[in-house]
Amino acid sequence: MHHQEMSLLIIFDAIMTEGSITQAARRLDLTQPAVSNALARMRQAWGDELFLKEGRTIAPTLYAQNLWRQIKEPLDHLSQAINMGEFDPATCQRTFRIAAADTIVDTVWTPLRKIIEQLAPHIRVHAVPYTIENASRLLYQAEVDLVIGSLDDGCDLIMSEFLYTPCYGLLMRKNHPLLQSELTLHAFAQADHLLVSLSGDATGPTDEALKQHNLTRNVAMTVNHFYAVPKLIKESDLICIVPTTTIEQSIFNNELVVTEAPVSITPKPVNAYWHKRQDMDPGSIWLRRIVNGIIKDQAQQHFIKLEQHLRKV
Repeated sequence: MHHQEMSLLIIFDAIMTEGSITQAARRLDLTQPAVSNALARMRQAWGDELFLKEGRTIAPTLYAQNLWRQIKEPLDHLSQAINMGEFDPATCQRTFRIAAADTIVDTVWTPLRKIIEQLAPHIRVHAVPYTIENASRLLYQAEVDLVIGSLDDGCDLIMSEFLYTPCYGLLMRKNHPLLQSELTLHAFAQADHLLVSLSGDATGPTDEALKQHNLTRNVAMTVNHFYAVPKLIKESDLICIVPTTTIEQSIFNNELVVTEAPVSITPKPVNAYWHKRQDMDPGSIWLRRIVNGIIKDQAQQHFIKLEQHLRKV
């Protein structure tokens, strides 16, 4: 392969990764006209438009998507072999994308930003919507660098690091009618439930647990993010099964009551996931060390505070 063709592939990869000519130029430390000129040469050499304008953004053609799938992994391996050990957070200009639920963004982004401002001022971190169903696809297609959560499927190409195992609690408002007496399994099933469903499905782990008792529940409302839960619970008779880490402020401030559910729910561990192509990439290693460390520390502190809180209740 000629040097010029290799240069075009590297620029093409940057445009695909960033989804922007401007951001690709910044990533490669080139001027925007230089990247635009390279794109013109690609179009002429490869006989395809490659990118089409969609409002203020650009979208890859089918040819571009197929080409990227073929060259992405070899380019990553080549880049890792050449740049091994050369990552310097103080000077690196790079965009990282992390797929995570809103509660992870809410708790991790602030300490992460403080570290970036101190150690890596030119690094950008973008949050990407997360569901269990889309996590593997995001990694396979190199749309994100890191996924925080759980996966339904995995393979040898997906690497992982355990972060913590969540604790589920039954959440309801103070003076809820169900608090007036011992909560039975049937009373629990017959109550109006709020379900947090990032994917939009109206079933969750609680429904699977109730099936073991030949019971179903009334999922009266669903929301697609945890941020909406406290207000809804405080101002209604809805009850909600949630990981306690997602609503700890409302619990520890005694704004809501958290109790043990009368049904056993097996929690899915929260892990960090990344594609094998980035396993040895110094920048990705740096990001994982920072993000995973923040999450582990926060989870440990949460469970200590939760245990102390439940002793007082």
